[in-house]
Amino acid sequence: MTIRPATEHDADAIWTIFRAVVADGDSYVFAPGTGRDDAHAYWFGPGVRSWVAEIDGEVVGVYRLVANQRDLGDHVANASFMIAPRAHGRGLGMALGRHCLIEAKRAGFAAMQFNFVVATNDAAVALWRKLGFVVVGTLPKAFRHARLGLVDALVMHRFLDDIGA
Repeated sequence: MTIRPATEHDADAIWTIFRAVVADGDSYVFAPGTGRDDAHAYWFGPGVRSWVAEIDGEVVGVYRLVANQRDLGDHVANASFMIAPRAHGRGLGMALGRHCLIEAKRAGFAAMQFNFVVATNDAAVALWRKLGFVVVGTLPKAFRHARLGLVDALVMHRFLDDIGA
């Protein structure tokens, strides 16, 4: 597996992953009908740094790194991750998560915060815990899950002091 900065040449592959991930309505706030322009702006907009994971030359995962807030809150990073469903179970989430923590530290961030982890997304919650994140808040019934109805979302946080840049 190779992790490298995303380029415009990756836009089609990222769009394919995006559509597949949001289609089920069980892990992201994006509606299944979110348009390509909105998805493109999410991954390539101003202030966004994105990376892709490739296996055998095929893009199978993507993450983006941004400041969680502007100005006086810009020392805390935020990130989002998507893995192609066909590539689940291959360690991509862990690899991208570790890579992202290093890049966040390298960029000068002091911490990382996920503002909206769907509480029923057990794989994501477990992964972030393994990578040192803790739940610092619960947003009751904040997500309209396609199958389960209203479910909680978690705010997860970790400092980057232990990450080598």
